[in-house]
Amino acid sequence: MAAAGAVTTVAASYVPRTRDSFLHLLSKAVTLSHLTELHAQLLHNGFQSDIATTTKLTHRLFDFSAVHHARSLFFSFPEPDRFLCNVLVKGLASNESPRSAIAAFKRLRERKSIDLGPDNFTYAFVIPAAASVGDVKVGISLHGQVIVGGFCSDLFIGSALIDLYFKLGRDDMARKVFDEMPERDAVLCNTMVSVYIRLNEMDSARRTFDESSEKTLASWNAMISGYAQNGLTEAAVSLFQEMQMSNVSPNPVTITSILSACAQLGALSLGQWVHGLIKSNKFDSNIYVSTALIDMYAKCGSIVEARRLFESIPNKNDVTWNAMISGYGLHGHGQEALKLFHEMVSSGTPLTRITFLSILHACSHSGLVKEGEQIFKSMKRDHGFEPISEHNACMVDILGRAGKLKEALDFIEGIPGDPGTPIWSTLLGACMVHKDTNVARMASEKLFESDPGNMGYYVLMSNIYSSDKNYPGAAFVRQVAKKRNLSKTPGCTLIEIHQKPHVFKAGDWSHPLSRAIYAELERLNGKMKEAGYQAETMTSLHDVEEEEKELMVNVHSEKLAIAFGLLSTEPGTEIRIFKNLRICLDCHTASKYISRVTQRVIVARDANRFHRFEDGVCSCGDYW
Repeated sequence: MAAAGAVTTVAASYVPRTRDSFLHLLSKAVTLSHLTELHAQLLHNGFQSDIATTTKLTHRLFDFSAVHHARSLFFSFPEPDRFLCNVLVKGLASNESPRSAIAAFKRLRERKSIDLGPDNFTYAFVIPAAASVGDVKVGISLHGQVIVGGFCSDLFIGSALIDLYFKLGRDDMARKVFDEMPERDAVLCNTMVSVYIRLNEMDSARRTFDESSEKTLASWNAMISGYAQNGLTEAAVSLFQEMQMSNVSPNPVTITSILSACAQLGALSLGQWVHGLIKSNKFDSNIYVSTALIDMYAKCGSIVEARRLFESIPNKNDVTWNAMISGYGLHGHGQEALKLFHEMVSSGTPLTRITFLSILHACSHSGLVKEGEQIFKSMKRDHGFEPISEHNACMVDILGRAGKLKEALDFIEGIPGDPGTPIWSTLLGACMVHKDTNVARMASEKLFESDPGNMGYYVLMSNIYSSDKNYPGAAFVRQVAKKRNLSKTPGCTLIEIHQKPHVFKAGDWSHPLSRAIYAELERLNGKMKEAGYQAETMTSLHDVEEEEKELMVNVHSEKLAIAFGLLSTEPGTEIRIFKNLRICLDCHTASKYISRVTQRVIVARDANRFHRFEDGVCSCGDYW
C-alpha cells in the first residue's frame, strides 16, 4: 500500500519538461482545472511560443467549451499557422459561436503579414457557421473564395455548400453545386437527398439515392423519413422492407420514421411487427422510439395499448405527454385528456405550445367549451404562452362546433392582424354543422381570396348551399371551381384483413370480391331500412332523382370497406377502417345502423378523429 501511495504522490507532483510530455498530458486531461494548470506550467517552462503545444491546448480548451480562454490563447500567439487557425474556427463554430467563427475567419484573412491562406479544412468549418446564422452575403462570398482557391472538388466543402444554400432557401444553387461535383460520396448524396425532402421532390431524391454507390444507414434513414414526412407512406414502408432485405440494421431514427408511416397509414399489423423489432433490438428504452410507438398505437385505433405503453415509461418528456393527450383527443376522450393534462402540470414537466394545441383539440372534439376556454386563458395568464394561429383556430372550433357562431365571430374579431386561413376554414366547417349560410358565405369569401386553389373550400360551401336547398348557389360555386381547373381529392378507405391492406374508392369494382361485396352491401341496406335508416342525400347533386342520389351515396368507399370487412372476418370481430377525408354524414349514419344490425363494433378514423360505432351509437356523439 505504501508503494502505491508513493507512486500516486510522484505522479501528482510530476512536472513535464519536454514538448512530447506536455502534448501527452494535454491529451489526457479530464478537467478544465487540469488544463489551466498545464497552461501555467507551459508558460513557466518557456513553451508559450511553441506552435504544437499551443495548438493542442487551444483544441482541448474548446473541448471543455472554454471559448474565452481559447480565444485569448490564440490571439496572444505571435505567429499562428494555418492548422492553429483551423482549430480556432472549428472550435468557435462547434461551441455555438458561429458569428464569432465568421468574425475570426475574416480577421485572420486581414492579417497580411502572416501566410494564413485558408485550406479545404478552413472552408469546411466556416461554411456551416455561415449556414447556421443564415448569412447570405457571407455564404456567397465563401463560395467565391472556394472557387478561386480551387477547392470545388472537395467533397466535404461541396456538402457544406449544398447545406448552406439549402438553409438560405437557394435550392437552385444547391442543385448546381451537386451537379458540378466531379465525384460524389455517401455524405454528399445524403445532403442532396435532404434538400430534395425539403422540396418534396421525392423522385429526384430517390434517383440520387439509387445512384449512390455506397448506401449508408444515414442515407436509408433520409429517404424513409422523407417519404413519411411528405405523406408517401406506402413508399416509406416499401423502402423499409427493402432495407430489411439488404441486411441493413435499423437504428432509432429509422424506427421513429417507419412508425410515423404506420400511424399515417393506419397499418396496425405492420406497427405491431415494428414493435417486435424494437424489442429484439432493445430500443425500448429510447424515449423517442417509445413516444413514436404511443403515437402509432393511438392513431391506429389502439388507445388502450397506447396508454399501457405510456404508463410503462419511467421518465416521460413533454413529447410523450403530448402524444398521449393528443391520442385521447383523436378518440374523443376529452375527459381523459383533461385529466392527463392536469397530471402533466402536477408532474413538473415543462408545457409547450404543442401541449396546449393537443388539449384544445381534445376539448374541441368532445364539446368541452367551458374547459377549453379556461385552458386557453391560462395558456397566457399562467404559463406565458402567446397564442398562435393554431391555438386561435382551436378556440374557433370549440365555439363553432358548439353552435356558438356569434361568439366565434367575436373571438375572430379580437385577434390582432389577419386571422389567417386556418381560422376561417375552421369557421366554415362549423357553419356546415350548424347550417349557417350567412356566416359561411363571409368565411368562404375570405378563403377564396386567400387560398383560391384549395378545392376543399368550394366543396364545403357547395354542400352548405345544397343542405339549405340553395341549389343555384351550389351550382355557381362548383362552376367557379371548374373554371379554375380545381379537382377534389378522391376519397378512399383502407381496411386491413389478415395483415394485408385493401383500399376502396367510391363505386369501386376493382377488388376480386367486388360481386360479393356489393351483394353484402345490398343485404345490409335492406336490414338497415328495416331498422329505420334513411339515406342522407341533402348534399348530393340536386339535378338527379332521389333514387339515384341514394345509389350514389350507397357506394361510398367507407361502406364498401365495411362490407368487405364483414365478409372477411368472424362474427363478433371488431372492424377497423381508415378514411383519408372527413367521413360524410350518410356514411356516419349508415355505420351506426350497421353496428346495430350486425352486432359488430366498427372503428373508423377519418381526417379529423376516431369514431367508434357500437350498437347504433357513435363515440363522437354525432359531433365531428
